[in-house]
Amino acid sequence: MSTLIKGGRVITAADDYVGDVLIEGERIALLGESLDVDADRVIDATGKYVLPGCVDPHTHLDMPFGGTVTIDDVTSGQTSAAFGGTTCHVDFVIQPQGATFAEALEIWRAKAEGKQVIDMGYHMAVTDLREGGTLEELARLPEQGVTSYKLFMAYKGALMVDDETLFRTMEVAAETGALVMVHAENGDAIDVLVKQALAAGNTAPHYHALTRPPETEGEATNRAIQLARIAGAPLYVVHVSCREAVEPIARAREAGWDVWAETCTQYFFIDYSHLERPNFEGAKYVYTPPPRPRENQDVLWHAVRSDILSVVSTDHCAFLWDGQKTLGRDDFSKIPNGAPGLENRLHMIHEFGVRAGRISLNRMVELLATNPAKLFGLYPRKGTIAPGSDADIVVFDPEKRHLISAETHHSKSDYNLFEGTEVTGTPEIVLLRGTVLVENGELQVEPGFGRFVERAAFGQELLPAATR
Repeated sequence: MSTLIKGGRVITAADDYVGDVLIEGERIALLGESLDVDADRVIDATGKYVLPGCVDPHTHLDMPFGGTVTIDDVTSGQTSAAFGGTTCHVDFVIQPQGATFAEALEIWRAKAEGKQVIDMGYHMAVTDLREGGTLEELARLPEQGVTSYKLFMAYKGALMVDDETLFRTMEVAAETGALVMVHAENGDAIDVLVKQALAAGNTAPHYHALTRPPETEGEATNRAIQLARIAGAPLYVVHVSCREAVEPIARAREAGWDVWAETCTQYFFIDYSHLERPNFEGAKYVYTPPPRPRENQDVLWHAVRSDILSVVSTDHCAFLWDGQKTLGRDDFSKIPNGAPGLENRLHMIHEFGVRAGRISLNRMVELLATNPAKLFGLYPRKGTIAPGSDADIVVFDPEKRHLISAETHHSKSDYNLFEGTEVTGTPEIVLLRGTVLVENGELQVEPGFGRFVERAAFGQELLPAATR
């Protein structure tokens, strides 16, 4: 099957030109101006942007957490992603206490079997090196295409690891070519603050933020940076939300250390005041790190513009407000942490980043596609438009208006963080490996079409044979 996308404005991290894209089978075959070739299908992209499929390196689908399970399974979460122009994501395998890493990976692979709509990889979240996985087993994961290890420095008594586990994992990563990811908050201090708040009868949703102050994020971020430097491991800090965390990352990057970081869409738009909304509506905005005071939003825009932060992800971790978030109606610490977001990342960053003049189109592609593909061993198969790359392409209409709403999104969540926001610009056609995923507002493939991607080691390129 061949497809010719004609006359669109092709935008990558480095290029911006009007031209044609010829797809043969699953890959891009040729780029040029006014290509004189025959194709089985021709897509007229005149007046449209032709973008690489977006890559989201931070999602949680079908994940047990806080006494419940995220509402989006692999099919609903990936359908949501596809409609938002995301064609590949990397989800987190959470090692159950006492389980080996192989057992954990098998559990997560079973969740996805026959349900995948888009392509996906896995990170391994290390929670137990004493009674479960071993360092030797962890070192073998990159051979299976799992080339990143996640560690939680928060959620004491659940997911949090101590500094010894963190450091030993960093040492393994330095040896195996894996990237270490950290959820950076001081979990011990937070645990004390939470207990004090509850003892004083402070149970409302906004205490989620008051017991996780920005300083706890800044301290843990700096600690992780220093430990990674000692271990010689590359470090990636997830969901950066505030100045206190941006500053140590900026220092590390200026010094040339192997440190990268992301923020998430919601931190540009949701602030602390959302947690104070009445009638328990503030629970919709309970995620971690929490929404910060509004002045941090300008800090984050500057950080993504200047490459202090290199990626915008979603941390999609969706729950129902009515029935799941309400588990914590009388105790903020029992509100499941997380929010939806997979579908609207491109919408929001295009509208308020590009159209508002904060970043360029090239930088948008870099933040949403190219950098995550490079950092997580997917490039150049994913994250760009080039001969030989997978034909993961978004034909994006920059003039079409789109109203963001839970009534029309494809997540199973009963609310949307950006409810009622009207944006100009939306995906019109989305292709994955040359096959149309989304067109005319309809999903065009059946679950099972997506594939597991064995990712390359950190800093290496992904070869065609690495996908199965």
